[in-house]
Amino acid sequence: MNVSGMLYGAQLLKIVDFPASEVLGPEAGENEIHSMIDRYGSVFVKPIFKGGIGKKGKSGLIGRAKDLKSALAEKERLYFAEYKVGEVTYKSRGVTFEGAVPSEYEIYFSITDSTRYRAPVMTLTHHGGMDIEELDKTQIIEVPFDPLTGLKSFVISNALSDLGAPREIVSPLVQHLPKLWDLFHHYGMSTLELNPIRMRETKTGSLMPVACDFKCGFDRDDPRVGRLNLPDDLFITEANDFEHEINNLRTYQGQSDVYVINDKGTILAPTFGGGANSLVTEVLGNDAIISSDFGGNPPYEKMYDVMRICLKYYLKQSNVLFIIGGKANNTDIFVTFRAMADALRDYYSERGPTPLYVVIGRGGPNVIRGMGVFKDVLDSLRLPYKIFGFDSAMTDVVNYAQEANRWMKNGGRAEVAKLLGLPADA
Repeated sequence: MNVSGMLYGAQLLKIVDFPASEVLGPEAGENEIHSMIDRYGSVFVKPIFKGGIGKKGKSGLIGRAKDLKSALAEKERLYFAEYKVGEVTYKSRGVTFEGAVPSEYEIYFSITDSTRYRAPVMTLTHHGGMDIEELDKTQIIEVPFDPLTGLKSFVISNALSDLGAPREIVSPLVQHLPKLWDLFHHYGMSTLELNPIRMRETKTGSLMPVACDFKCGFDRDDPRVGRLNLPDDLFITEANDFEHEINNLRTYQGQSDVYVINDKGTILAPTFGGGANSLVTEVLGNDAIISSDFGGNPPYEKMYDVMRICLKYYLKQSNVLFIIGGKANNTDIFVTFRAMADALRDYYSERGPTPLYVVIGRGGPNVIRGMGVFKDVLDSLRLPYKIFGFDSAMTDVVNYAQEANRWMKNGGRAEVAKLLGLPADA
């Protein structure tokens, strides 16, 4: 998830006129908070984390206050709260104050891109406000629908009928939930989740759905995301310096998806393509330093910067530089390989040599020219290498990279160091 909570969620929902709870940001003054408590009876105080992480409610990271003193105490408790997920600790960057919405019913609603159905899928239940994994399968429904026609009212009506939902909530949901498809579809989202939507009673006695929590993820390669003018740092979670520099390259054509798997690893593997990334990440395990996908036909400048940053942070500790990808359809291999080879040559020119074994496996347009450029640079640097063509099985290439890494660990690195005129322990 890229956006979590109502601070940005309420702004996004406003685009399609979907009702949302009132929210104040961390800069809210005491008068504003006091006024909100007067209007709603109480406020929820929630920490702001980047991305949609964990179960904050179950971890005691949501406060509720019915007076200003309690609200300020909760603000102090949660403003810099920490939340640990696995080995990663996330730190809050402030809090929001959200007006309470009394309701008898709580709705869970989401839209996601489904690889199973090859279509968008709506998930819906009137037993929301909790983890949907804990619900019985009869209490929740999942419905794929045609993206060309969108999420129509009858799809929602039929789903609520199948769930046996109370009659009084059907009409309001049928009226409002289709708006969320417009938000999902027109702004490049891959996931949109509201949980809960509370059914607030209006002055006329009818019910109105009000979003009280919001999460969404974006397809960063979809240009429609740019319509929202969201701040760039919204898409960076607890990134280290390396990931931050790579993520900044998102402003250029091509992908720059990267995640540090093991900062003590010994195989630096810039990878092209999602399928190659999945295989390489799984097989290399803890030997791999990064998981990456740098495909999408990046221009020379983009690929040079990507390679320069990778080398700057991790080449010294690497035994193997492993450049791998499937057979490309539209990526110019000559351009990407020339950029990467130039970055490697410039690194050695500026910082001096370091022992390294290079393994390359790739296919696609201009692959022979690209491999020729890389070969010339590697020969000039006196580095050992192995280059595989498009007709080589990717699993064999990955296995070879692992063998090269083992050889480097068991004396090979000292041999390469000697070849480069370096100490054996370089």
